[in-house]
Amino acid sequence: MKVVVVESPAKAKTINKYLGSDYKVLASYGHIRDLPSKDGSVDPEADFAMIWEAQPRAEKQIKEIASAVKGAESLYLATDPDREGEAISWHVQNVLSDRKALKGVDVKRVVFNEITKRAVLDAIDNPRDLDQDLVDAYLARRALDYLVGFTLSPVLWRKLPGSRSAGRVQSVALRLICEREAEIEAFRSDEYWTIDATFRTKERKNFVARLTHLDGEKLEKLSIGTEAAAKAAVERLEGGSYTVRSLEKKQTKRNPYPPFTTSTLQQEASRKLGFGASRTMQLAQKLYEGIDLGGETVGLITYMRTDGVQLSQEAVFAIRDDIGKNFGDRYLPNSPRMYKNKAKNAQEAHEAIRPTDVRRHPKQMAAHLDKDMARLYELIWKRSVACQMASAELDQTTAIIGAADKRAELRATGSIITFDGFLKLYQETRDDPAQDGDEDGKLLPAMAEGEALAHDKTEPEQHFTQPPPRYSEASLVKKLEELGIGRPSTYASILQVLQDRNYVRLDKRRFIPEDRGRLVTTFLSNFFTRYVQYNFTAEMEDALDNIAEGTIAWKKVLQDFWQAFHAAVDNTKDLKISDVLNALDEELGPHFFPVDENGESVRACPTCSNGRLGLKLGKFGAFIGCSNYPECKYTRQMTQAGDGSEDGTADLANGPKILGQDPATGLDVSLRKGPYGTYVQLGEKTDDNPKPKRASLTKGMNPAEVTLETALSLLALPREVGPDPESGEIILAGIGRYGPYLKIGSTYISIPAGDDVLTIGINRAVDLIANNPKKKNPAKALGDYEGKPITVGAGRFGPYVKHQKIYATIPKSMVPEEVTLEQAIELIKAKAEKTGAKKAPAKKTPAKKATAKKSAAKKKPAAKKTAAKKSASDKDSAQAAGDD
Repeated sequence: MKVVVVESPAKAKTINKYLGSDYKVLASYGHIRDLPSKDGSVDPEADFAMIWEAQPRAEKQIKEIASAVKGAESLYLATDPDREGEAISWHVQNVLSDRKALKGVDVKRVVFNEITKRAVLDAIDNPRDLDQDLVDAYLARRALDYLVGFTLSPVLWRKLPGSRSAGRVQSVALRLICEREAEIEAFRSDEYWTIDATFRTKERKNFVARLTHLDGEKLEKLSIGTEAAAKAAVERLEGGSYTVRSLEKKQTKRNPYPPFTTSTLQQEASRKLGFGASRTMQLAQKLYEGIDLGGETVGLITYMRTDGVQLSQEAVFAIRDDIGKNFGDRYLPNSPRMYKNKAKNAQEAHEAIRPTDVRRHPKQMAAHLDKDMARLYELIWKRSVACQMASAELDQTTAIIGAADKRAELRATGSIITFDGFLKLYQETRDDPAQDGDEDGKLLPAMAEGEALAHDKTEPEQHFTQPPPRYSEASLVKKLEELGIGRPSTYASILQVLQDRNYVRLDKRRFIPEDRGRLVTTFLSNFFTRYVQYNFTAEMEDALDNIAEGTIAWKKVLQDFWQAFHAAVDNTKDLKISDVLNALDEELGPHFFPVDENGESVRACPTCSNGRLGLKLGKFGAFIGCSNYPECKYTRQMTQAGDGSEDGTADLANGPKILGQDPATGLDVSLRKGPYGTYVQLGEKTDDNPKPKRASLTKGMNPAEVTLETALSLLALPREVGPDPESGEIILAGIGRYGPYLKIGSTYISIPAGDDVLTIGINRAVDLIANNPKKKNPAKALGDYEGKPITVGAGRFGPYVKHQKIYATIPKSMVPEEVTLEQAIELIKAKAEKTGAKKAPAKKTPAKKATAKKSAAKKKPAAKKTAAKKSASDKDSAQAAGDD
């Protein structure tokens, strides 16, 4: 028996069909080990020793793989062909070796760039050893991200309350977004005017030309800055005699774009399809791992994490053949187009993303794919085919129009596509089409040099200069790539983590930094300047690539980094909060205190008049307060322009807002602002009531519009929606840590945006449950027993019947679908008698929580792990550890 290990069950399912019965293909379900989210997992004082811990969810897969490998002839590690894939194979081999499962087993590494039968069989026939250089590059990246996260994040928590975490790459990406926002805020728009004149040729054909020179002076963009100046220019053009002073015609070619890399695919999918980077990669993963084409399962695209733009010779010939058959020889260049690989690390420079078989046209594949997968496949297919098509050909014409007395000169341009070439199939989308100035399709009428023209009319048009645009996902990925920050496998996760930590938000597909994100960026830029510099982060990426190439030792890179970084962290120990506040206040003052019409910053306290408003740090983060505190207690939330009206929480800055009294208890119902958002609360926290009931506002709720009735409805959650018509079980609606949900039995279903947890009805709830993949085996009602329903269902341990809290397993001799109410009652009775379920259970005494204070000393790896409950800071630590 030969065992093959891949990452995902989808990939395993596809590959299993290609190999014979001598092979057993198993999935690791991604990484099986990781660094524990606690101090000491990477120890710089012990030569950067790393403590790995098996992930709880992976234990089942590890046992399954270990069991299959014992006694096997060979183990083929067939994970993805990149640094991360090499790491997963390395972890699998190490875990199996530690468990003594590889004795006598020949371990081989196989890689393939596409999941097709030919590629997989070729890989099996040509195995290699694990690439230790790639593994070392992974170890260095993982250690760096851990050391930065677990060293820098606690500094943030101490010096900048309310912050979540910092990361080696995410912090630099956040800086890009924040700096762009600062540019936009500092931008001051300038007025300018353009003057367009309409002329008519002797053939009575009209065209438009733009004024470029006036009275011998060349006009710059802002030369005509007022309406008066524009009117004066129009008057100068009137009454003149105009001729075609010069006419230039030239033929140009436009070449096709290279095939997709990871970053260009993410950019173009964002622009053309509206997909985020994460969504694009999810869809591409499915296309790569394999699609059922009606009896044949095959990967439709090559590996989707790549820096390379080159195509295999076989792929190029297949594409050229398809072009000749479907478009004709005119669209086929004389020789194949060769694109130069741009990857810095040749070991990781895989092929560009392309269809595995160009003959699988998008229209044919649409029947086998869902809508979004079909759209992404079509995008990849068209780009791949277009890259080998003939260039587009254009005729460009430029006409210079002059006044006889040389008072004015105007310019008219136009171009026409004479042969569409690759544009017949594909045209790239620009981030900002309005700024293209593209003249495609604008054709000037026939005219000759020296020809007299009739001047019909002149039209001035007012414009205003525009600030630089906010980053979209596409433009941010492009910028990160230009700066050498991140790698194909990290772009999507970088963008996602910034949103998950509420440092930025996406609004109309553009990134806007939250105040929390701006505070973190300003803090890091002032006190950890080197580590958020673009060139430093890019140099670290280069160092990781050099490790992968085998030109530098990975621990040398870590040692060089750690010495300087640890010293920088030590320097912040004596950093005073007042120093932090001064730095934040100085740099972010223009954001929080914009200037008035006189150009003066509005800092006067509205309560005491003689106090100066500034940034303050409190238990839950930063806020704006008065310099006369404690005499003046004015505070407000950190909203730009400063009144908090944007989110309706301004009046919560000074304390809770009483909405009214609960009719049932007489207790006050209040609206409050906490570190995790706005919520409502019943009563006050007292010794007798240490945990008053609370409920978070749902996403989209405006705190300013929350009434007593709304608050009471939130506090009453979870509420009964009604009985499920199939099982009779009650459906509940509530709000949990992941947002609004429906619950039936032990199954939770998220309530999508657009549905209100307070008003969702039974019909909509049943529809959501029916379409939920978790609810594949809904319980079925058989009838009532002792006034309560009996249901039959399927659980993790097999089919069962249920009555109230009693579950009775259906024996194998019975067919679950054919169980009658009478049979179910007998099973329930038997189970009740056997377990004594009808007796009142003894009341459990709650376990006393340990309150031992944690030591600040450095933790040493313990021989035995304790299942301690994570604190909030532990959860932040877990987030801090993983950057990419």
